[in-house]
Amino acid sequence: MPACTTVKIDPEVRDRLKALRRYPRESYNDVIARLTRMAVDDEPLSAETIRTLEEGLADIKAGRTQRLEDVMAELDADDEPAVPH
Repeated sequence: MPACTTVKIDPEVRDRLKALRRYPRESYNDVIARLTRMAVDDEPLSAETIRTLEEGLADIKAGRTQRLEDVMAELDADDEPAVPH
């Protein structure tokens, strides 16, 4: 039998874990294991992607933005089908 540990949790947390069960008798251990697997990012952002995002945020803060309608008009998107047929 695997080692077990007792953990104290608030009733609110217990209820949230219960609500996350995939089926009524799924154990809290299985729910917690699934949640911890989901919490790990298998594809972390690269340094280049982070830099690009930071540049974009700086542009927004500096007011260097365009309205979607203006961009669409500039690209003549109205004449192009949204989804190729």
